Amino acid sequence: MTCPVKFRVEATVGDARAAELTLARGTVKTPIFMPVGTQGAIRTLSPMHLADTGAQIILANTYHLHQRPGEDLVARHGGLHGMMNVDLPILTDSGGFQVFSLDKKSVDEQGVTFGYEVDGKATFLSPEVSMDIQMKLGADIAMVFDECLAFGTDKSYAERSVARTTRWERRSKEAHTRPDQSLFGIVQGGFWPDLRKRSAEEIREIGFDGYAIGGLSVGEGHEKMCEVLDYTTEHMSPEHPRYLMGVGRPLDLVEGVARGIDMFDCVIQTRHARSGMFYTTRGRMRVTDSRFRRDMYPPDSSCSCYTCRNFTRAYLHHLFKVGEVLGATLATVHNITWFCDFMTRMRASIVDGTFEAFRKGVHEAYPEKPRQPPKSKGKRGKKRR
Repeated sequence: MTCPVKFRVEATVGDARAAELTLARGTVKTPIFMPVGTQGAIRTLSPMHLADTGAQIILANTYHLHQRPGEDLVARHGGLHGMMNVDLPILTDSGGFQVFSLDKKSVDEQGVTFGYEVDGKATFLSPEVSMDIQMKLGADIAMVFDECLAFGTDKSYAERSVARTTRWERRSKEAHTRPDQSLFGIVQGGFWPDLRKRSAEEIREIGFDGYAIGGLSVGEGHEKMCEVLDYTTEHMSPEHPRYLMGVGRPLDLVEGVARGIDMFDCVIQTRHARSGMFYTTRGRMRVTDSRFRRDMYPPDSSCSCYTCRNFTRAYLHHLFKVGEVLGATLATVHNITWFCDFMTRMRASIVDGTFEAFRKGVHEAYPEKPRQPPKSKGKRGKKRR
């Protein structure tokens, strides 16, 4: 049982499209970037500042909120919106990506058993458990429970995984009974065109309010990502919103939109902000560089965010050098505002027919760098969306 969403395409340029996604808490104009609040908060940013960034919808993480503070406590606040004091629509991912990034886990038909990465606490997630958690969290959009394949997985395992993901997604839909919450399916299939086609067709046959592409941004690189999108989106419903999970660099965003993607999320905007990295119309800028010590210009003179209206690069340089947390807050305000405005400008270029010129400008400001050779193997990092 799902809550139908209204999705209307307003304009297209090739496969790029400008659309409106209407949810219970408002209409989201796509293409859209969704800031990530993994633990029920966008790191270093208060809801008061969030309201000024132009964000239309945000994301929270099922896996982490299930562990701390627990979905029952969130429900006592009236759900995520009440606990976070946020009126914007919220999307919760199912926890599948985080679970499958863990080293020690056991996967079977019923679900996944693993040790929580913080304290080793034994935990079990399944389609039914994930749906129960997400219904209590109360987001506007919930995601099905799927198996995210790592880059380099062999095809024989990927074939079995795709079949299992289809069964898990069918169980997710059967277990999802909250009528005021939409449910999105997820297409998997690794890096094989036939498996992506198979997954897309099987998930579409089950029927969801929207469809996501999972299993990318796992180390494959920009070129391979675009290749997978080319042979995946053609098998996805054109009448529903399409969501590319965990992707958020400017070049990836514009190339995703060029291939028909409507929704994106990523942590780099906030993660990079905490190290003093600012995104600007001319490319990335690290304000901790010594050349900004006496720079009296704003981070980006073309940006109208709170940070750029009120503070200089010199002041921001100082804040980061002395370890003042305000620096991270001001950088986060800027990066989220900049990306929201970036998507707004991209949408406008689709509406007025200048998308290809916009696309070219993004390539000039954010060119793809040659891939570095892989580093020697060490302790595996845990990516957190």
